[in-house]
Amino acid sequence: MPSDSLSFCMLTTFYPPYHFGGEGLYLYRLANQLAREGHRVTVVHCTDSYDLLAKSGPRGEYPHHPNVTIRPLHARLGRLSPLVTYLSGRPGLKSRALDEIFAARQFDVVHFHLMTLLGPGALRYGEGALRLYTIHDHWLVCPMYDLWKLNRELCEEPACIRCQLSFRRPPQLWRGTNLLDRELERIDLFLAPSRSVIEQHRRRGFDRPISLLPHFLPLEETKPVPPEIDAAAAAEAGERPYFLFVGRLVRIKGVQRLIEVFRDYDGADLVIAGDGSFAGHLRKQARGLSNVRFLGHVHPQMLRALYARAIATLVPSLVYETFGFITLESLAQGTPVIAHDLGAVGELVRESRGGFTYRTDGELVEAMESLRTNRALRDELGARGQAAYVERWSEEPHIRSYLGLIEEARDRASGRERQRLAL
Repeated sequence: MPSDSLSFCMLTTFYPPYHFGGEGLYLYRLANQLAREGHRVTVVHCTDSYDLLAKSGPRGEYPHHPNVTIRPLHARLGRLSPLVTYLSGRPGLKSRALDEIFAARQFDVVHFHLMTLLGPGALRYGEGALRLYTIHDHWLVCPMYDLWKLNRELCEEPACIRCQLSFRRPPQLWRGTNLLDRELERIDLFLAPSRSVIEQHRRRGFDRPISLLPHFLPLEETKPVPPEIDAAAAAEAGERPYFLFVGRLVRIKGVQRLIEVFRDYDGADLVIAGDGSFAGHLRKQARGLSNVRFLGHVHPQMLRALYARAIATLVPSLVYETFGFITLESLAQGTPVIAHDLGAVGELVRESRGGFTYRTDGELVEAMESLRTNRALRDELGARGQAAYVERWSEEPHIRSYLGLIEEARDRASGRERQRLAL
């Protein structure tokens, strides 16, 4: 190990393959990139939480660098464990395992990630270490963590208890206490992947300092695919030019809005890659539309080829997304993005200058037609976005910024300790 190597503990509810989205993949990439840089990383995650929420078993293979150690949490009463945490805000049935992990090793950095079913009470772990918290979602200011009110609209005026009941979940009574505020005092550094995250937390009264650290996509995961994969993707996409949607098929992702647009738009097809609880509704909505096709779950390599062949990737999200991995994946393949101008997805498109944002269906169709009919514009925006991805959102600039922020936070902590001792 290099003499300046650090010992990290990543504490999270979800981690691949026991995960549901891009945030878990980011943590997997971060842990292994730090390990390749010579640091030691222990990842602690809760398999019981995944088992409680998943409709199928974990999927995919996720090899790890030798410097990465995985410590899954599994309580004797299984799915009861995350329910206890959800209601109490404390680790509950996971406490003994966490106590043992942190008693066995002193970490230099404890980094808290997706804490929804570990609870604010778990923030007490890591005494003596620098403690980081990445704000991957809106859980700190929203019990449902995505600011989607009553499962039908953006949350601009909170009605938290009624909202939780609308999702058929019991109210988190601990949110009426000072538990969260008390435990957040232990955090040395808050990180946010987008300016949108910072803005939405500020709007809702979160006044602690937050540093901006966008997520990243490794260059290795963006390489061109073998010819046979590309040919298979071409067969899946069909002969007509197409726009691509990628993601979970749930209401908040906005695919239903795209289907209505393509009901009257026949200049190209809409190809939908992904699956989820809203898939049946969407397929029924698109019945009879020959220009809308569902591919279901797609292997990552084929997905790369689908991105590269698309006119553009459409991101119609209806909520304040905290980041935009789909945007990065598209830009990495040199494909422009047309994103709903809301939250981080619009933010990424503007910063990359690799596409368009829209607020109305008319603006969406106008952007689609601009790229469909003007190949030079499509290529220009794609090249611009790809260059921005390499410069800003690949692993080297991310790890450099991440370690730099840690060093600054350690210096501040040392300064506070020297002041305390001098008093």
